[in-house]
Amino acid sequence: MRKESKIKNLGDLRLEIARLKALAQEQESYLGDQYQLLSEKVAAPVRFLKSLAMWVPGASFTKGLFEKGKKDEDWLNKVLRIGLPIVLNRFFLRKAGFLKRALVTLLSQQAAGALNKDTVANLVSKVADFVRPPASRRRRARRKDYGIPPDSETY
Repeated sequence: MRKESKIKNLGDLRLEIARLKALAQEQESYLGDQYQLLSEKVAAPVRFLKSLAMWVPGASFTKGLFEKGKKDEDWLNKVLRIGLPIVLNRFFLRKAGFLKRALVTLLSQQAAGALNKDTVANLVSKVADFVRPPASRRRRARRKDYGIPPDSETY
């Protein structure tokens, strides 16, 4: 059972190509509209949560911690800004008052702002260079003698 084609000559072929292009254009516009409607429906709860978060105190601070776009901040900087005050308050300032803790938190966040992974990597490389012995004291690899060299005229 073969299906008969509607195309009999070159003119029919061109008409069929034009019809298929128009059909593709119509389907693309329909799918684009459907995508736009879906994205608006998905974005509505996100907009609601953002407007709700504007009323919560401290939400802008946490948003700023995870925001991309700050050129001099990297993952280490962000971790230190959060983790350093927690570690200091938890282990070193257990019995300190609120004012001391707030002051140490502020200062530790400022200190963490000065650190990034490049400065830590430079510090580690300097310490490693200090710990390693200088090149003059290192053992040099001795050349092993395997007998007759391969370029000799002994053959």
